[in-house]
Order: sequence, then structure tokens, then C-alpha cells
Amino acid sequence: MASYSVNPAAVEHVRDLISKRRYVLDSDWGESQPDAAAQNAYLEKHSWDEYAAWHLGLTEGANDETKARHAFLCGDFRRVHRSGLIACVYRAAEWRHKSVERAAYELLQLLDARAGITDD
Repeated sequence: MASYSVNPAAVEHVRDLISKRRYVLDSDWGESQPDAAAQNAYLEKHSWDEYAAWHLGLTEGANDETKARHAFLCGDFRRVHRSGLIACVYRAAEWRHKSVERAAYELLQLLDARAGITDD
């Protein structure tokens, strides 16, 4: 199983998006998540650093400037998706990647607070 570290640049990028209200609260992540073609199109016009900023995890041992290096995508290259953060929390928890799980959870809580989502 691969090992992942938290991508600090992505955490900061997502925090910034949340502060600017550039998020989607209700989406089907399976439909919203960029597919391989959308990722390739993004990379044609953006740097690897910009691509990395959308991924909360970095694959340990993978070569830089490869898709394999980047994991736990949480946005559509324009906005962060609440469902994307939930998917990151779930996947990281499922595979016991605690640092990524905690980072995604903290960002989810920040988004919810910014959006006014509270306990009922």
C-alpha cells in the first residue's frame, strides 16, 4: 500500500478557496471529480505546482511532476467541493492515512463553519 504525506501547499490553497467562498456545498463527487481527460486539460494550461494545490496528499516515493505523485483530489480546478473533502476524509480513514485524514477533516470543518453549517 502506498504511503502519503500531507501536501501543505494544497491545505493552504483550500483554506484560501474557503475564505473566498469558492466552494460547492452540494455535489455528487462521483460526477464532479475531474476525470483523466479534465486533469490532462488542466495540466496543459497550468503548472505542476498548480495541479498539486488541488491534492491534499503526496505519494511517498513517487516522482515529482507525475500524476502518481498527487492524491486526494478535493476540487474541480475552480472550486473546492464539500463532497470532495468528505471523500478525502473517508478514503484516508479507510486506508489509515491519518495525517491526510486529519487535514481533510479540519478543512471540512472550516468549510462548514464558513458556510454556516451547524449542528441541528
